[in-house]
Amino acid sequence: MPWLSRLLGRSRALVRPGPCTMTTILRIDSSSRDNGSVSRRVGDHLERTLLAGRPQSRIVRRDVVSDPIPHIAASTIGGFYTPADQMTKALEQATALSDQLIAELLAADFILMSVPMYNFSVPSALKAWIDQIVRIGKTFSYDGTNFTGLVTGKKAFVVCTYGANGYAASQPFSTANFLEPYLRFLLNFIGITDMIFFSVEATTADAGVVAANIAAAQRAIEATFMTA
Repeated sequence: MPWLSRLLGRSRALVRPGPCTMTTILRIDSSSRDNGSVSRRVGDHLERTLLAGRPQSRIVRRDVVSDPIPHIAASTIGGFYTPADQMTKALEQATALSDQLIAELLAADFILMSVPMYNFSVPSALKAWIDQIVRIGKTFSYDGTNFTGLVTGKKAFVVCTYGANGYAASQPFSTANFLEPYLRFLLNFIGITDMIFFSVEATTADAGVVAANIAAAQRAIEATFMTA
């Protein structure tokens, strides 16, 4: 499929964004652990680093675990595909949360996501958010031949954490990594082409290994923001 090749080919490395007086950061956390979460911890470091040059930035926090997103219902899907002039009150209510989440996404300059791998993919709590915001006519369009992402002008930073080693490219479990490749495709699909990923593996190893891997990810974050 030609559109698929073009879509996957649009992702590119991101260096430090230029300073600005006011930006909005949408932070999305999805670890079921509120304490001891490596993804949240590294996400905190990323947030602090991003804010260092933007002290006046506004942060919108969306914790999909402490404030769960309901799975889409049949009425929600019906509303997604109903023309605006045919929407009923019931359909408007069914799509109200989707409207809110999409508004948050569109208002953000930066997207910061902290995502642990659960059973080789994204946590179901995050998938529920994804199903609410990937919406035809709102975050992507389709002309019968090509898909076009509508969420443009954003930069995404994503922290991915893995319980074991070997999920990087060419490593033993790389073919089982449906986390980072999925998120890369998803962000591209809705139009976010500027992105950078940070990974932490072996989060279930002994404390010394975990600490070293977290420190390595933190250094990678700092190095990214020093690059201009």
